[in-house]
Amino acid sequence: MEIHHLISPDGKFLGIQWSVLEVVGWLGNAVFCSRIFVQWHATERRKQVVVPALFWWLSLAGSLLLLSYSVLEKKGSVLIFAYALAWIPYIRNLIIHYRHENSRRPCPECGAISPGGANYCSQCGTKLIQSTVHARG
Repeated sequence: MEIHHLISPDGKFLGIQWSVLEVVGWLGNAVFCSRIFVQWHATERRKQVVVPALFWWLSLAGSLLLLSYSVLEKKGSVLIFAYALAWIPYIRNLIIHYRHENSRRPCPECGAISPGGANYCSQCGTKLIQSTVHARG
């Protein structure tokens, strides 16, 4: 099918009169939906349920784009309310993720990475140096 067949005589492409806000709305939809493929791929690779930080970044970006579109296009209270507070758990999950990542420590002997609360390396048993900075959750 040629592209000129997809554009109607009134200038609509795929039946949509495109504007900057239409692009924001569709981009928000695409970003928000893409997070599922990121999570699925990470889970398949590890053979256990995994929610990577990118999932939360895509959730945050997609929901903010969709909120912007809903408010600016005056799409109604249902869509506005659906995305008005959705960003809160996304940001909280990102904070928790990065605090966890920053609390991990390398073993001085073998270099294996241990969780922040570990006292000994799970690989070689070396006592880990206690950090003076404690991550709060």
